[in-house]
Amino acid sequence: MGYRELFVSQSNVFSGFQKSFEEADYVILGVPFDATSTYRTGARFGPNAIRMASLNIETYSFRSGVDVEDLRIHDLGDLHVSMDAEQTLDRLAKVVGEILEAGKMPVVIGGEHTITMGVLKGLENRLMQTAVVSFDAHLDLRDEFMGLRLSHTTFMRRINEQMKPAAILEVGTRAVCKEELEYSKKTGIKFLTTHQIRVMGSEKASEWLREKLGGCRHVYLSIDMDVLDPAYAPAVQNPEPDGLDITTVLDVLCDVCDKRVVGIDIVEVTPNYDFGVTALQASKVIFELLASVEKSQGHTS
Repeated sequence: MGYRELFVSQSNVFSGFQKSFEEADYVILGVPFDATSTYRTGARFGPNAIRMASLNIETYSFRSGVDVEDLRIHDLGDLHVSMDAEQTLDRLAKVVGEILEAGKMPVVIGGEHTITMGVLKGLENRLMQTAVVSFDAHLDLRDEFMGLRLSHTTFMRRINEQMKPAAILEVGTRAVCKEELEYSKKTGIKFLTTHQIRVMGSEKASEWLREKLGGCRHVYLSIDMDVLDPAYAPAVQNPEPDGLDITTVLDVLCDVCDKRVVGIDIVEVTPNYDFGVTALQASKVIFELLASVEKSQGHTS
């Protein structure tokens, strides 16, 4: 080992604990892309804001009894994005495919929610056996919005039409249009609203989700930070009132983390709209998810 390896490292590495790509179980990949944003822009600054926040919160999870410091994580850096959404998603799919082929779990930090489509393309043959679980205030099932058929408001419809995952389940829904409700009913896409979660409680919400995931071989988790109420996460691209609190989101998320999880993304943090609160919440979500997945995988002693 040379002095450069011993005394010099990248300062903004997620969690601050870096293994080599070969050693890693989890690979962090930033995607600083927000070209289709229609309200607030700035999610392209999300990956590094979340990395910075991750360096300043403690790593032990009381939920799982796992310390993120003990996990084998490698931060690959940021994808070279294009203003062209299709090209960016194609690049993302290729990189994610390589991560999966190497036997590692991709943990993708956005960026806008459209990037989920690129990650799922990287799953290729697994996708037909994969349930996509999206924690999001919005259904993102419009056919078109502001002249775009591929954007952060339409990508979930494109995923359903073009990629045919085993199931699409949406959690924390509270902002929809009639077109989306009609489409979800016609296609069988299930969602659980914020109001329903409050009435039933996090434990029953987890039961609902586990039941829907029963026949699926793989699970992909996508977390749009606007699933949280703006009081907890003000710096998101499309904030919606009457959202969930961080404890409820973590309770439900961590309760469905098991060996079937094949990938995770966290999206829509626009750090310029607050003083770091939302990035901290996103970092905490990643820490708790990785700790829960690690516990289910049995990697730690």
